[in-house]
Amino acid sequence: MSNVLVTGSNGQLGSELRTLIHHELQGKVETLLPKINGTEVKTSANMNYYFTDKNELDITDMKKVKEFCKNNKITHIINCAAYTAVDKAEEDKALADLINHIAVKNLAQVSKELNISLTHISTDYVFNGESFKPYNEDDITNPQGVYGQTKLDGENAMIEINPKKSIIIRTSWIYSSFGANFVKTMLRLGKEKEELGVIFDQIGTPTYAADLAKTILDIIPKIKNKKAEIYHYSNEGAISWYDFAKEIMKMAKLDCDINPIETFQYPTPAKRPHYSLLNKSKIKEEFNLVIPYWKDSLDECLKKMGERK
Repeated sequence: MSNVLVTGSNGQLGSELRTLIHHELQGKVETLLPKINGTEVKTSANMNYYFTDKNELDITDMKKVKEFCKNNKITHIINCAAYTAVDKAEEDKALADLINHIAVKNLAQVSKELNISLTHISTDYVFNGESFKPYNEDDITNPQGVYGQTKLDGENAMIEINPKKSIIIRTSWIYSSFGANFVKTMLRLGKEKEELGVIFDQIGTPTYAADLAKTILDIIPKIKNKKAEIYHYSNEGAISWYDFAKEIMKMAKLDCDINPIETFQYPTPAKRPHYSLLNKSKIKEEFNLVIPYWKDSLDECLKKMGERK
């Protein structure tokens, strides 16, 4: 019996994991266990999934993490918990560090002690965004803000502790039908306004959280590495936020003009990477993945939200 702990399960990725697991278990589910101390548990013949958020399990408290994992015989952890308020992190450094760094250190230490496979989600913000080609996993990191630095500190802590069968997945521009994200913001503003200015000089790739969730579930049984490994994952393609917004309006048939603006015209407390394409060759080759094109995934997400017209 494998017992999988999903932390941060109310966020975008965690919610997509819960939805995907629920669908996969339909027809196979023997029982939906009652909540254990507030924790939602789904179970099948050979797999238990424990969905927690900060109210059910405080991952910044290593004692509680260890106790939970021992009591429930956890074999895998998928850490979706993160402090992702990029601008707010500039002022809230202590909390960002606690969630993005210390909590990851706790999970890694418990994983090593109890022989648990750990999958941790990180970000393109660990790079400075000044590259001219897609970033490889071993490229030099140089975060430009508190959010990126705390995420990198979490990565480094996990690599130093080095639990077996554990991986770090860096991703970018996450969106979903759950939570707050760029797609939802554009849909809302597109219905309220006749025109919008959207940045065109920041280049990257959107990542549909449902695609990342499926990838995580597919590769977890295949993780055999003896040291913590880093992988990059996003959807395929390269676009600007401007291109992304234009396609959202087009697919949703919203009558809102999108005008290109430069980064300096929309100042923010935290500096954003101007270029954050991730090279996904490593994860595709090692796990034999076919990654969807960003436009196809956007189409799927908008249909799920009832916004594709």
